[in-house]
Amino acid sequence: MTQADRQLILHRDYTEPVEDVWAAFTESERLGRWIGTYSGTGRPGGTVEFTVTGEVDAGGEVAAPVTVTIHECDAPHRLVVEIPEGDGRAWVVAVTLERAAGGTALQFEQRLAEGLGVEDVAAGWNWYLDRLGASLRGTPMPDWSAYAPGD
Repeated sequence: MTQADRQLILHRDYTEPVEDVWAAFTESERLGRWIGTYSGTGRPGGTVEFTVTGEVDAGGEVAAPVTVTIHECDAPHRLVVEIPEGDGRAWVVAVTLERAAGGTALQFEQRLAEGLGVEDVAAGWNWYLDRLGASLRGTPMPDWSAYAPGD
């Protein structure tokens, strides 16, 4: 598989205006409604401490914060961040928002490192993007079991 083949791209359309969807990615309290919170002041080249709150371990604990690097932040259209993984690798994810008829078109991209299965990664991000939609609409969060890849 070539590096070009190792790119996950997902699309969503939301009825909310682009500024509202942008705020759901860049304001810690809004971000916390669907994936996690951060502390610090985000800016290109800067870092924030990010804590995933959308998942808990078997003991009911959330993950420890990680230092996320912000590579691009062009409000309200593009955000590119690097999220470290525990094994020394990092996930570089990009979100592009565009005004669309009736709301906002979102494109999510992640370059997949070797060893990451596209099905597992896609399942997780589909779940999170649907949680984003639920947080925007004020509807119940989707259940992970509907997204979890089969064994």
